Amino acid sequence: MDRRRPHPLDLVALGLLVLGLLCWATGALPTHDASAIIDRIRPILGFLFSVVILAELTSKAQTFDVLATRLAILARGRFAVLFLLCVLLAVLVTVGLNLDTTAVLLTPIMLALADRAGVPPLPLAVTTAFLANTASLLLPVGNLTNLLAADRVALPPAEFAARMAAPEAVSVAATMAVLWIFFWRRKRRGGIERFTPPAPFRPADPTLCAIAGVACALFVIAIVAGAPLQLASAAAAGVTVLAFLARRREELRWSLLPWRLLANVTGMFLVVQTLSVHGLDTFVGHLIGTDGGFVGQLRAAGTGLGLSNVVNNLPAYIAGEAAIPPGNHTQLLALLIGVNAGPISTPWGSLAMLLWFERCDAAGLAVPKRAVAIAGTVLAILAVGGATLALAAT
Repeated sequence: MDRRRPHPLDLVALGLLVLGLLCWATGALPTHDASAIIDRIRPILGFLFSVVILAELTSKAQTFDVLATRLAILARGRFAVLFLLCVLLAVLVTVGLNLDTTAVLLTPIMLALADRAGVPPLPLAVTTAFLANTASLLLPVGNLTNLLAADRVALPPAEFAARMAAPEAVSVAATMAVLWIFFWRRKRRGGIERFTPPAPFRPADPTLCAIAGVACALFVIAIVAGAPLQLASAAAAGVTVLAFLARRREELRWSLLPWRLLANVTGMFLVVQTLSVHGLDTFVGHLIGTDGGFVGQLRAAGTGLGLSNVVNNLPAYIAGEAAIPPGNHTQLLALLIGVNAGPISTPWGSLAMLLWFERCDAAGLAVPKRAVAIAGTVLAILAVGGATLALAAT
């Protein structure tokens, strides 16, 4: 087992879990409410467990490195083309694996790519941060909140994607506009006209790299085809684990187990459920209202955006979901837009943003927090507002 000092986020996760269990043990959270929320999140925790292992091993197999470098080569020194290809990669990873994978695994790869190509690292890094959130609307796997919403409105993955395709397209388009204006245009990237494409990246084990890539592709195909999420992710992770057992057994360490994420999610659900029992639902209900029409959808999306940047998008969704009448499915999806595309103004708005700041700090990149916050606020308003309009129009 790896021996290392606890990370601050480890302590946060443990603290949340302990606080949630204390709420349950002391009766602040009634047992029937605690049991109901645990039953609801049990399959989600199983999915998260396997998909994070899949993403980590895919990174260790250097599949993402190969893809990122190939994109830079395809750009042939042109920043506009590199921008489009980086956006495409970030969207694909977010949609197919989840936003935390984009924040944790793709960010270091983008920073390494910037170093090899001799380009400023901030534009590539912010691309992963923003798109991890704003591109997470399309499939249930993209975000934990999506899984909860898909369960509530009883939409299988293909139907969920059809419902959220237009909001996803508008959200990504708004992100591209903000990214280019604030970070990618020539003045913002130091006046550099062109960059030197990096040499092709050769993975240490091409066979392992290919197996991991195929497993990820089959995982996405399976969920779009309607396979149960837990089974699809477990099968893809299982194939990748078997490949590592055969070829690089030493990489299978206890540190692969995503205990911090599972503790964070479980603790947060228990704490928010406790707050809901003691009046949070009523307060959020006043903000959202019960109107299932367009005005109600705007109120739900705006409440999700604002509350996410104050407390975090996960408790914001849970509180908002409890306040929305069961039949107001479109209003619930509008709330989902707010809590997915909105939490990019503050570092704590979503777990993905927290993880992104931590990855940038570990890589030695000094993030201009004020500039990122301003751009994030502009983007949150544009993406959430535009996606909500698209949802209502379709």
